[in-house]
Amino acid sequence: MEFENKRFESKVFKSENFSNKSLKNSYFLDCVFEDCNLSNAILKNTKIQDCSFNNCKLLGLNFAECNRLFLSFSFENCLISMSYFSDLDLKNTLFKDSQVMDCEFNKTNLTKSSFENSNLKGTIISNCNLSFASFKNAKNYNIDPNQNFIKKTIFSIPEAVGLLSKFDIKFE
Repeated sequence: MEFENKRFESKVFKSENFSNKSLKNSYFLDCVFEDCNLSNAILKNTKIQDCSFNNCKLLGLNFAECNRLFLSFSFENCLISMSYFSDLDLKNTLFKDSQVMDCEFNKTNLTKSSFENSNLKGTIISNCNLSFASFKNAKNYNIDPNQNFIKKTIFSIPEAVGLLSKFDIKFE
């Protein structure tokens, strides 16, 4: 199936392989991706609006290339690695029960977003708005409170100790 320059509305993609495919200039509205592989897909000017990704593999994606107008999606139980989410407005975005590893969030609005029960190993989060975001039961995050806006952000113990890692202090 060809995915470039197409419009998909309220479509369920089940076990579809988008790996290395071009989704350029396509529009995905209210779509569900289940058990799909989107590794290294090309997202140039792709519109993704109100879409959900469940049990998907998303490696090497540059979401900053997407059309930013109405950009909205959610991830649940996904493997998201080496992907780029910088300079985006991802307010209210769900990254639940996922492996969000070696990704980059720089100058990203993550207000009211959730990383609950997710593993953020190697992920860079800098110059982001994390107001009211939730990292409840998330692990392996390294967030510098001096480089991010943190207001009423939810963290769980003991992982919240990682917020102090830059200060080179010991806990006993």
